[in-house]
Amino acid sequence: MIKLFVGLGNPGAEYEATRHNAGFWWIDNLAHALGARLVAERGYHGLVARTHIDGHTVWLLEPQTFMNLSGKSVAALARFFKIAPQEILVVHDELDLPAGEAKLKQGGGHAGHNGLRDIHAQMGSSDYWRLRIGIGHPGNKAEVVGWVLRRPPQDELIGIEQAIDRSIKAAPALAAGDMAQATQLIHTSKPPRPKPPRKAPPSSGPDSAAPGSAESS
Repeated sequence: MIKLFVGLGNPGAEYEATRHNAGFWWIDNLAHALGARLVAERGYHGLVARTHIDGHTVWLLEPQTFMNLSGKSVAALARFFKIAPQEILVVHDELDLPAGEAKLKQGGGHAGHNGLRDIHAQMGSSDYWRLRIGIGHPGNKAEVVGWVLRRPPQDELIGIEQAIDRSIKAAPALAAGDMAQATQLIHTSKPPRPKPPRKAPPSSGPDSAAPGSAESS
């Protein structure tokens, strides 16, 4: 069962609305749904709430160490409360999923994500669960840093918010340890398909052929 829900992001108003803070957005929404209040805890280097989901005591955490040192916060709280890696869910932005998708997995590599990289190092394990919130990819590796640190346009933001809303509904299953049900709830919901581009209107200039003329056969 999941005892510690962690959302990754960067503290500060300048980062608040950027793609890299999708994990913070998820925890904020879960805290709101549960009526929990995140408060600063210096000992855990983050914003923390202790709350309950269907009778299960859980912790919510937003590390305030900046992304590259996320593990410092996660490890401090997990060790104090003796929470094992497999009882931790880390919610983070995912370049390899389009905005509007979310995927649940356990273990694996960090795929270059600096927050996950530091959690690996500080925890000494990669066995924790991850909830990957899709933010899309700029298409060029050289543009990734700028991409994650920018605000998404409105259509992408709507997709990300919908993915967050859907995946939060799996919180009771996650807290109960029913990972199969949680996976089904998260993975069976697909993002809305993008609208096809509008077709250009037919030309009506003097050079266009009139209907019924020889050129329009």
